[in-house]
Amino acid sequence: MTTAPAHNGIHPFRIDIPQSDLDDLHDRLDRTRWPDELPGVGWAYGVPSDYLRELVRYWRHEYDWRAAEARLNEWPQFTTEIDGAHVHFAHIRSPEPDATPLIITHGWPGSIVEFLDVVGPLTDPAAHGGDPADAFHVVLPSIPGFGFSGPTRETGWEARRIADAWAELMTRLGYERFGVQGGDWGAAISRELGRVHPGRVIGIHLNLLPGAQAATEPTPEELAALSPAERERTLTSWRRWAQWFRDGTGYFHVQSTRPQTLSYALTDSPVGQLAWIVEKFREWTDSEQLPEEAVDRDLMLTNVMLYWLTGTAGSSARVYYERAHAKGDRVAAPHEPSTAPTAVASFPGDPQIPLRHKAERTENIVRWTELDRGGHFAAMEEPDLLVDDVRAFFRQLREKG
Repeated sequence: MTTAPAHNGIHPFRIDIPQSDLDDLHDRLDRTRWPDELPGVGWAYGVPSDYLRELVRYWRHEYDWRAAEARLNEWPQFTTEIDGAHVHFAHIRSPEPDATPLIITHGWPGSIVEFLDVVGPLTDPAAHGGDPADAFHVVLPSIPGFGFSGPTRETGWEARRIADAWAELMTRLGYERFGVQGGDWGAAISRELGRVHPGRVIGIHLNLLPGAQAATEPTPEELAALSPAERERTLTSWRRWAQWFRDGTGYFHVQSTRPQTLSYALTDSPVGQLAWIVEKFREWTDSEQLPEEAVDRDLMLTNVMLYWLTGTAGSSARVYYERAHAKGDRVAAPHEPSTAPTAVASFPGDPQIPLRHKAERTENIVRWTELDRGGHFAAMEEPDLLVDDVRAFFRQLREKG
């Protein structure tokens, strides 16, 4: 990693991983100590050995980090310090001078790699068959503790504090008003940014809305008050949530309680780090058998590489601990009303299906889109659908005045 002298507190940055780090990765992959496995259980107990062995073989012998590094370095990247945290971000300006500033935030186990296929259409729609009026200046920060923004050096980096940091980042970049977009933790941060800084946020586009799911079984009285379509969606949301909470939240409980203990294993073993992340790409995407049905294999590995090469398995997990133990004036308030105009794009493969009647209790919902394909990692799975909905939402806000 290289940096240049600062300008107004912002340092130009370029990814430049030492070859010795790649050699170390290859050596560790060659010396993997594989566990045993029960026969015939598939994915029920976790990532199956035959799948992971093949993926590791590909990672070791065919995956090209230098090509991925070069692609990421096509984006202008920077670092700055905000509220004591080292913050890395990409800032891709549109050729259209009147483009709308848009800050997009990833989640866990994601990174800015998620957005490799959406930045071009968002910043330069004319070059991708779109309307130049729909152009955005795109800012892609890495959450404190994640990737090149890691590790964090103190406690307390929860969604509210990150949202305040993003507001300061946009100030430093000269953007007084801007749009926000996010999914997963990026949704929580984006929602909080609009709630706490409504005068600065043009609109919030989310592909996940925390707190809008059927987290408890709906009562007959609740269902009776809904339209037939919303009633069926509520039951589907409850079934999906119940299954996810029963079988899919082990990572959540570990990272919310003992992220440091977990970090030793994931920071020492690249195969451990790979399995920890790839499991979620299989479970949360709109796929039947393998995550590669929904997400490009090389992009998935590049995302894993940002965790491995920066040693941020533990510090990225801390955001869960901070949320579970939050207190004081920097706590996000997901159930307090937000006045910022909000759009929700719901992708059917996501384990957390939002409900409009619940969202409207706390959000200023002005657009609601239910897509027919795609999952949790929307920008990687269905970049065109996500781009189209983001464009349509902000176009709607412009036309409204």
